[in-house]
Amino acid sequence: MSFTVAIVGRPNVGKSTFFNRLLEERKAIVDDVSGVTRDRQYGESDWNGKSFNVIDTGGFVSGSDDVFEKEIAKQVMIAVNEANAIVFMVDAHTGLTDLDEAMANVLRRSTKPVFLTVNKVDNNDRLLEASEFYSMGFDHVFFIAAASGSGSGELLDAITELIPAQAEEAVITDEELLEEGEEKPVVKKEYGIPKFAIIGQPNVGKSSLLNALIGQERTIVSDIAGTTRDTIHTHYNLYQKEFILIDTAGIRRKNKVHEDLEFYSVIRAIKAVDEADVCLLLLDAEKGITAQDLNIYSLAARKGKGIVVLVNKWDLVQNKQTNTAKEYENTLKKKLAPFNDVPVLFISALEKTRIFKAIETALQVIENRRNRVSTSKLNEIMLKAVENYHAPVVRGHAIKIKFVTQLPTAVPSFAFFCNFPDDIKQPYKNYLENQLRQHFDLSGVPVRLFFRKK
Repeated sequence: MSFTVAIVGRPNVGKSTFFNRLLEERKAIVDDVSGVTRDRQYGESDWNGKSFNVIDTGGFVSGSDDVFEKEIAKQVMIAVNEANAIVFMVDAHTGLTDLDEAMANVLRRSTKPVFLTVNKVDNNDRLLEASEFYSMGFDHVFFIAAASGSGSGELLDAITELIPAQAEEAVITDEELLEEGEEKPVVKKEYGIPKFAIIGQPNVGKSSLLNALIGQERTIVSDIAGTTRDTIHTHYNLYQKEFILIDTAGIRRKNKVHEDLEFYSVIRAIKAVDEADVCLLLLDAEKGITAQDLNIYSLAARKGKGIVVLVNKWDLVQNKQTNTAKEYENTLKKKLAPFNDVPVLFISALEKTRIFKAIETALQVIENRRNRVSTSKLNEIMLKAVENYHAPVVRGHAIKIKFVTQLPTAVPSFAFFCNFPDDIKQPYKNYLENQLRQHFDLSGVPVRLFFRKK
């Protein structure tokens, strides 16, 4: 499911520090200077087996009071309307300010759950001083220190209580793993109509691709970046193929003039990724892949979505040689590493070149995502791969993998039973994943590997 949490607050209260802690990586730049977060950051976090999207909105740097109040209202209202829950962060060190009150006035009119989060409470004196924030009148108040993580567990418990149990598991628990030699029967599942999300930067041709596929002007096409502000669903049912196409607003780096529109676009695009089975990442052949493209690509991979990369406007590339496409693909896949086992197609939405091949490829990726490998065949191939290249010895112990099985999950997941599961390092995990991809058709599909004690 799609559950989105937006972190809002004035500049320099620690939003990006908290965001990095939720994602368990240093993704957002953190500095003592206010206004460092200029781009909208987004990612996925999980807590107690429930996963959710996180948006770091960045703080506003005020020019004048009137301009600030106008802009803060725009940004917060978008967060309120599009997110499922709001983390309203304030600073115990600075105390309650007029800017905090300005944002609180907007949030009080919302029906969405608001979690007032008082940051930088790292000692008893700060905790005593922070009690002034109770005067803001919010029902949910939490005291944390984002830098150390203190108090964040209680906040995350409260947030995840709002998230219904997810049908598609994000975390595989020990109880869900099979014992050695045990194989659950394969149950034929009825799948709904496939959904393809067309994602990418503004003005790369997403709406043109949709119009070319359905043969009519379903969406507005313009040279002005940002024409599509919302996600648009189109039901395709022609030539014995049926699927839903989701055209999303483009994801681009923040523009000060349209910062409210950019934030809106990012949230909608992330929700489209949640809803889709396969993401069609559209690139401009002349511009290539950007940091924002890689950002949404890695997000789709973490969510276990199928991915097909479409290089659009290939007809505009000048001086093409015999190996131009191959060299372009190799360069692209280096940037997509480590997960770069994805189909790459060179298309032209305007000329309608290879656009239906793109859909056929996306349908094949869905089949790859749904396929199950029998336990006997899996062990026959993977145990031979293990025998050919043993895991490195750790602390004098030889690691022995005895049994492999595929788990009954939506995202292709494989459990490896061995004697020292915690000692298997990432390079060997990469080797096993590459062997799986080499012997079984998993192109365009993220793979999950789990290691448990035999």
